Amino acid sequence: MSVLVFIDHADGQIKKSSLEALCYGAKIAEQLNIAAEGILLGTVSDNLADLGKYGAKKVHQVSNDSLNQLDSQSYTKIIAEAVHASGAKVIIFSNNISGKAIAPRLSARLKAGLVSGAIALPDTANGFNVKKTVFSGKAFANIALNTDVKIISLNPNSYKVSAGSGGAAEVVALNAVVDAPKIKVAGVTKTSGEVPLTEAEIVVSGGRGLKGPENWGMIEELAKLLHAATACSRPVADAHWRPHNEHVGQTGIAIAPNLYIAIGISGAIQHLAGVNRSKVIVVINKDPEAPFFKAADYGIVGDAFEVVPKLIDAVKKLKGVV
Repeated sequence: MSVLVFIDHADGQIKKSSLEALCYGAKIAEQLNIAAEGILLGTVSDNLADLGKYGAKKVHQVSNDSLNQLDSQSYTKIIAEAVHASGAKVIIFSNNISGKAIAPRLSARLKAGLVSGAIALPDTANGFNVKKTVFSGKAFANIALNTDVKIISLNPNSYKVSAGSGGAAEVVALNAVVDAPKIKVAGVTKTSGEVPLTEAEIVVSGGRGLKGPENWGMIEELAKLLHAATACSRPVADAHWRPHNEHVGQTGIAIAPNLYIAIGISGAIQHLAGVNRSKVIVVINKDPEAPFFKAADYGIVGDAFEVVPKLIDAVKKLKGVV
């Protein structure tokens, strides 16, 4: 028996969200007194043995370059075979694009209970109960998983990555038949930015209060100083001031950074639904009646064109940047 964690990757690098899932899975394995193992499909430049620092005792790998592009049908088939071979009782995914594509398919194939969007370790003292967000993050639910095999997808930035003193993980080649992909990738367009938005711990976001795309320089400068990702509200993306891949909210990307800085965003309910899992929200808006202030941990009532440059200067002074 084991806890099996799906190790997601992109461009030859293991994603931070996968390390979160692995640390989370290792803690569940500790609760159940079983081992945590990883499964990686494709090839990466990272040393898989180093995943032992995050709690993995063993890492199963299907080293096939054709698996470097997500194919949820092929992935599901291979992971199901690995579950049967290893006797895994709990399977962990990150609740990202890959996890959302694979976990439901795997749940149906294995007849396993699934909780998507988990935010905390399961309560195993009396059954197996998993806490998750519901109603666009406005409430919580505790879901009891009663099936023999259980699947959890963990919301990104919900569990801290902690490298321990564990030894090297055993890397085992997994023999699996890789079917010809049913999906053909015609092209890939990569977004630019210092930090991927879905994995960023700090996000600096702008809205219509910035008045136009020509004023986005201060948003990008502040983000660069903070090693943060940049984001925007839907009206900004719809107006083509910023690319749609930066749109956060209920109809865009849902994020959960440690710090979310909203500049010139009124805070419509649709926007708040996509960012309300942020641990700390800072709002800068000249309208003291802006709805976002009700959800903010810290608020600054003032003109963004006066406040943000001062904030940039303060960060530069703190970091010793000339």
